[in-house]
Amino acid sequence: MSRSAESASPSRIGHRGFAAKIMDADAAAALIRAGDTVGMSGFTGAGYPKAVPQALARRIEQIHAAGDPFAIRVWTGASTGPELDGALAKAKGIDFRLPYNSDPYAREQINAGTMQYMDMHLSQVAPMAWQGFLGPLDVALIEVSAILPDGSAVPSSSVGNNKTWLDRADRVILEVNSWQSAALEGMHDIYYGTALPPHRVPIPLLAPRDRIGQPTFRIDPDKVVAVVQTDTPDRNAPFKAPDAAAHAIAGHLMEFLAHEVKLGRLPRSLLPIQSGVGNIANAVLLGLNDSAFEPMTAYTEVLQDGMLELLASGKLSMASATAFSLSPEAADLLNRDMALYRDRIVLRPQEISNHPEVVRRLGCLAMNGMIEADIYGNVNSTHLMGSRIQNGIGGSGDFARNAYISMFMAPSTAKGGKISTIVPQVSHVDHINQDVQVIVTDQGLADLRGLAPKQRAQAVIANCVHPDYRDQLADYYARALHDSYGKHTPTLLAEALSWHQRFVETGTMRA
Repeated sequence: MSRSAESASPSRIGHRGFAAKIMDADAAAALIRAGDTVGMSGFTGAGYPKAVPQALARRIEQIHAAGDPFAIRVWTGASTGPELDGALAKAKGIDFRLPYNSDPYAREQINAGTMQYMDMHLSQVAPMAWQGFLGPLDVALIEVSAILPDGSAVPSSSVGNNKTWLDRADRVILEVNSWQSAALEGMHDIYYGTALPPHRVPIPLLAPRDRIGQPTFRIDPDKVVAVVQTDTPDRNAPFKAPDAAAHAIAGHLMEFLAHEVKLGRLPRSLLPIQSGVGNIANAVLLGLNDSAFEPMTAYTEVLQDGMLELLASGKLSMASATAFSLSPEAADLLNRDMALYRDRIVLRPQEISNHPEVVRRLGCLAMNGMIEADIYGNVNSTHLMGSRIQNGIGGSGDFARNAYISMFMAPSTAKGGKISTIVPQVSHVDHINQDVQVIVTDQGLADLRGLAPKQRAQAVIANCVHPDYRDQLADYYARALHDSYGKHTPTLLAEALSWHQRFVETGTMRA
């Protein structure tokens, strides 16, 4: 439960100058002007500001009621929570959003064309902000867990792009959230060694456990215009228990990894694992907990329930990420036992957690979800029917292109079996077939490494397609082999795209 700002612990603000700038959320929100670009903390529902965005949304609604326009541009690390994206989108207060969104109100406005949205690889956001391509940053609105006597700030439950926002913004508003565990101090590794070409240098990170920066944010006290005290939990969403399809996908992946170990292509401890967010990803992590692989490490974006269980069991010796993405129960457990996890978890800026060169050098095993894949291995992870965006590419592209093994997972069907997730041609391409090495569904696993396009198609149809759609896809492929304009990647373009047209009356695919 949230407690009032007045009851928040004053010991979380140890710097006299910052303490002098304490005000309530409404007063802080009044410092944000129409048209401002605001860089906000937050990554997968962790560590986002909660009081000031809601106060700003109330103010925007009042301004709109008086007949005046008011909207801002919002940059974050990734998705946030309903108190930020939801409140501001519901108030129609966002006219531009990057780099990722999962809020339903914002999604509707993006797909209606009333909110501009820039979907980005997460590793590219901070560099592009420094390069100036995104324009100026007016305000940084950042949740921290404490302000130390020297004026540095202990990050919250996510790091994201906060370092960049604090450095680039003209004005800074801090929310000091005493709900966040005090034991977070010491968990973070904030690296200040990045630079733009021609001054860029190698990142001196050789293993997931390495610490190459400092545990706190540097903040220019002259830029801080407000400090707001809060005591409000992250809005963590519960995960569904893995269903039969999720367990089947996890089982296929465990067999594949065991086979790679047997052939000597992977060590018994595997290589650093990266996992996307969701119920299937959690099922895979649970499968790893029951496996013979140990001691594993993780170099990933987010730590979710399954990784906490791996850490608790000892199967996972170290995990590096930029944020938590936990169920409410796991978040409470982490907060209670933070001191036990602190030395085995490192939270970094997302420009480091997702850095392509580091991902490639460490040899990460990337496991990400998808909406659909086609028979040649192209993957769509963002759009329905080619134009309606669901969330965004997130960090999957950062890892997929640079991973030691790039794996994508989904059930073989969706909408109660009415839609095949394996299609002749995806309606939108996020991951080209050159970046996709393994496709896994509940039906099986297709290892596409070293295969030419026609060999890929045969492997995907044989191993990944649901029986209800296997004959249709096999028939399509046979006719494409005969009638396609070119024979390298046989495609009947109009028919391939027709797979995405549903009959409204029956809810089935047009075959």
